[in-house]
Amino acid sequence: MSNEETLDDILHDLLYSIPEVQAAAIVSVEGLPIASALPPDADETRIAAMTAAILSLGERAAQEFGKGILEQVFVRGENGYILAMSAGPNAVLTISTTKDIKLGLMFLDTKRTCDKIAKLV
Repeated sequence: MSNEETLDDILHDLLYSIPEVQAAAIVSVEGLPIASALPPDADETRIAAMTAAILSLGERAAQEFGKGILEQVFVRGENGYILAMSAGPNAVLTISTTKDIKLGLMFLDTKRTCDKIAKLV
């Protein structure tokens, strides 16, 4: 099994285990798509670029406020959440969820998923 197939399996497992997770993407720290489980109308390249942009802003804000190394960026919108979390030194996992997700479960499972991804990327 290739790394990409394995990464795809990890993403699909995340979506299957938490129905409130609507989309997931693994993005390089440079903002390039690595693997994704996205709705058909989603633009993988655009999502990767947006992930890189919010991470860049988050890193600068964490540095400016003296909060240390950025671990994650959490966005709360009217209809749900977006979470971008480090998946090792080379990748970031970004997920999009409904507003009904249990946040503790989201953070726990996303961290576990990131640990799996970090071993492959």
